[in-house]
Amino acid sequence: MFQPYYRHAAGAKDDILSGLTVAFALVPEAVAFAFVAGVNPLVGLYGAFLMGLVTSLFGGRPGMISGATGSTAVVMVALVAEHGVEYLFAAVFLSGLIQMAFGALRFGKYIRMVPHPVMLGFVNGLAIVIFLAQLDHFRVHGADGSVHWLSGAPLGTMLGLIGLTMAIMFLLPKLTRAVPAGLAAIVTISLIVIFGGIDTKTVGDIADISGGFPAFHVPDVPFALGTLWIVLPYAFILAGVGLIESLLTMSVVDEMTESRGQGNRVSMGLGLANSVNGVFGGMGGCAMIGQTMINVSSGGLRNLSGIAAALFLLCFIMFASSLIAMVPVAALVGIMFMVVIGTFEWGSFNLLKKIPREDSFVGILVAVVTVFTDLATAVIIGVIATALVFSWKQAKHIYVTRADHPDGSRIYYVRGPLFFASTHRFGELFDPESDPDEVYIDCARSRIADHSAIEAIDNLAERYTKAGKRLHLRHLSPECRQLLTTAADLVEVNIAEDPTYHIADDKLA
Repeated sequence: MFQPYYRHAAGAKDDILSGLTVAFALVPEAVAFAFVAGVNPLVGLYGAFLMGLVTSLFGGRPGMISGATGSTAVVMVALVAEHGVEYLFAAVFLSGLIQMAFGALRFGKYIRMVPHPVMLGFVNGLAIVIFLAQLDHFRVHGADGSVHWLSGAPLGTMLGLIGLTMAIMFLLPKLTRAVPAGLAAIVTISLIVIFGGIDTKTVGDIADISGGFPAFHVPDVPFALGTLWIVLPYAFILAGVGLIESLLTMSVVDEMTESRGQGNRVSMGLGLANSVNGVFGGMGGCAMIGQTMINVSSGGLRNLSGIAAALFLLCFIMFASSLIAMVPVAALVGIMFMVVIGTFEWGSFNLLKKIPREDSFVGILVAVVTVFTDLATAVIIGVIATALVFSWKQAKHIYVTRADHPDGSRIYYVRGPLFFASTHRFGELFDPESDPDEVYIDCARSRIADHSAIEAIDNLAERYTKAGKRLHLRHLSPECRQLLTTAADLVEVNIAEDPTYHIADDKLA
């Protein structure tokens, strides 16, 4: 009786402490992404609170942290600049409905179709994006609007505190895991800066995070068709970006924890969280791979960690903003740098010479596109590139061998799949002019896969018919036979044009 209770209590402690660590890391990220989107910092903080709480309560993958993200913020900026923040709330609400519909239709399972090279590119690209996002903390914004890099003593102080943070993050887990290394680093660095009187950038220098509980607020936009046409494109993009990043982050957590998340449930929870954001003044978002890495590595493996992170963040906003304002930015940057190191798949460099060049190209392509555009575009391009490469390689694998029977007929034994990419080569493998009057195509080791394959067979049969010869198909699989039967109308069109034309389906062995 005592041991299970002890384990449960220990797990809850890990989740709560991990949630506290994540909450600290959420503050500068949410504020920064709010600036990117062109909204008040509190809109970003409310978005992080609501996303984390709702997804963890109603549909989150245990261990995964959701909040305001850069990938969605870059989509929002144009809408906010042109139409204002109220239209953003409407778009976020609508994107949530789209995401819930996606989950209700059980489309989440299709994330399993994302190839591994695309996954590698995804995590490597996001690691680079997280790293580049931290560089803004090394810039100083002057009162006249000028921006310059830190230098001299301030730069040395910043780098020293970052280095100490990273050292604590690296060494403490080797001594004890009773306290999350990230939380210990934040507390230690904060105490050193406060009691040592060290002059360095703090959270309070970024923005004022004090506020109250988010209030219910219906977006103040005209309820008209014109409004729908304005927000709908942004809603679809936000929904797509959020779903892709969340489902891919779920896959990363699956691999880290050797468990399996529920894609449809994650989609439903994500959509509900965004819809709630839309009516409570939050900027919405999706899963955050950086904070998720912090959470999982700190022992936060249950939904309680996400709930705790959200509630701690709310407490920071409502009751402890003055204390959080004293936390050095260097400590949070150091934690994110450790996240970058842990997120980046360093082993992918060794894979470059061990895997097909096409896969290496796709992984690099996805990483580069992620950095320079957005995640959704990168993943879509990666999947398309993988599909094209696969089709090109498979198209070259179709060939025939032939044998002549004593009765004068000829049999072509087809090897390889017949589909849209291989139809051209398929047509070049036969010679109706020099073949005998009776020709058989044996499909025992081939598959007729699509409409293009049916058309290729039709065209080949027509060539034989024009040469005054007959073409027979045999050893069709049940699937191929069904495909040809379903497409019988297409064949009959050619029969009507030429009464002497037909394809004989030879069912003999």
